[in-house]
Amino acid sequence: MSQDYRTTKTTVSLLNYHFVFCPRYRRKVLIHEVETHLQQLVQEICLEHDWNIVAMEVMPDHVHLFLNVLPTDSPTEIMAKVKGITSRRLRQHFEHLNHMPSLWTRSFFVSTEGNVSSETIQRYIENQKKRG
Repeated sequence: MSQDYRTTKTTVSLLNYHFVFCPRYRRKVLIHEVETHLQQLVQEICLEHDWNIVAMEVMPDHVHLFLNVLPTDSPTEIMAKVKGITSRRLRQHFEHLNHMPSLWTRSFFVSTEGNVSSETIQRYIENQKKRG
């Protein structure tokens, strides 16, 4: 059971957040090229901000994102950056997404690792598409 501990000059931390966020009206627009482009964008954003992706699964009407982050990054700031950047870039790239007033809902779900292990959350996310 390996954990990814993050180290700064004065802090050693293990902060893992499980995010779930949805397109506006829970529309099933995260498919085909949109899904692929969204995954690439999230990877770029996370790399730029030094967030480690433990697991990510894009479903047609929602996204599961399990991140390991530094304590200086709040869940609200993380979601604001992820949703803001992906919304703008996806809507620039895929014209059919512009008919929606905004790509993402204003809300999101977040939980910390807590009593559930990282492996359990990762397995849950990875098995989302296998469910019938």
